[in-house]
Amino acid sequence: MPMFGYYFKLGLRSLRRNRALTALMVLTLAVGVAASVSTLTILHMMSGDPIPEKSKRLLVPQVDNGPLDGWSPGDEPNDVQMSYQDAANLLKSGQGERRTALFGVAGPLEPPRKDLPAFMVSGMAPTRDFFAMFNVRFLHGQAWSEADDARGADVVVLGRAMAEKLFGKADPVGRQVRLMGFPFTVSGVIDTWNPRPRYYKLVGGDTFGDADDYFIPFSTAIRHESDNNGGMSCTSRRDPGYAALLASECTWIQFWFETRAVSDRADLQAWLDNYVRDQKKLGRFKRTAPNHLYHVMEWMDVLKIVDNDSKLSVWLAFGFLALCLVNTIGLLLAKFSVRASEIGVRRALGASRREIFRQFLVETGVIGLAGGLLGLGLAFGALALIGMQGTEVAAMAHMDWQMLGLTFVLSVAAALLAGLLPTWRACQVTPAIQLKSQ
Repeated sequence: MPMFGYYFKLGLRSLRRNRALTALMVLTLAVGVAASVSTLTILHMMSGDPIPEKSKRLLVPQVDNGPLDGWSPGDEPNDVQMSYQDAANLLKSGQGERRTALFGVAGPLEPPRKDLPAFMVSGMAPTRDFFAMFNVRFLHGQAWSEADDARGADVVVLGRAMAEKLFGKADPVGRQVRLMGFPFTVSGVIDTWNPRPRYYKLVGGDTFGDADDYFIPFSTAIRHESDNNGGMSCTSRRDPGYAALLASECTWIQFWFETRAVSDRADLQAWLDNYVRDQKKLGRFKRTAPNHLYHVMEWMDVLKIVDNDSKLSVWLAFGFLALCLVNTIGLLLAKFSVRASEIGVRRALGASRREIFRQFLVETGVIGLAGGLLGLGLAFGALALIGMQGTEVAAMAHMDWQMLGLTFVLSVAAALLAGLLPTWRACQVTPAIQLKSQ
């Protein structure tokens, strides 16, 4: 360790020997590290577990009640949603600790403020359990009651941005807004969901979009024949009529179970298989595709939340880092070659090749640390620019402690990797030739 400290001090001094060359190496490493880390950070945020404390207890059932036309034995279910009839049956089943059906809704909202005209809003229609299942935090009030769910009450939970747009910073609980032509009483306001985009992809895929303006009870949306905000794989809800639509096999609803323990998944799967067998006896479920239960991370794979383009961008970023490493190798070769006489003197005084190797490798690591610090600053700048775009990816453009540590590890590892060849070359210096030439 004392020798390491000595070599570390030598490395710091060497940064000042040829400042232009050192600056080029540090900048080259920093740019490569910043490009790869900022890209990797976004992928990390997109693919990370959005609700790790219960992700394996939140389960999505997938059953295949589609028509036989176009289906071949062995095909997997091709729809991530289910019909209203199945959703209603699963809600009544009592399976799991909690359960919710939900679908995207949209409609006009008439603000209580006279200075705001009516405008269109998009939201979700879940059951009360939804908020507890996904750890939704409330800024004001709370979710509606089980009685509201049962009777389809005209109650609404507003998103924070929408609540502030309508009522400012005041607590709006108990006040009314006119939604879809009906007066709705505000029961609560949710706080900002984080990370918001992944949650909405999780509970709706790309089907419902960023439908966070408001939440109304599932039964209320059905009672009011609310416009479905995407996802209905059949004709217009007005044809053949809303009641007939609810009784049909249209797929437009997503469903979630929450179990008490991870081990309950097998029992729930057995119950789901029995449910499908019973429905087949009633003339439904013509296909023989397997039924599935997916936990959160599996469901993210099904929805392809991290698409192939995102994965490709990471490989491109690492390719750019590799290009920066090649340039760094050339710069290090130039830096170490001018120190051949210094190496010859040290070897003549008794330093072994191993000691020379350690010294120059530690110096390379110091350059990596400097590149990591600059790369970290550049990565924060890149993420800040991405965050200003207002896109879905922009909402994930922030670095956590894991990525912060990875930045330094990656920069030092990259520098050490780039320094292997120049350091090995430095060890091959022949003391006698250097002393004679000097």
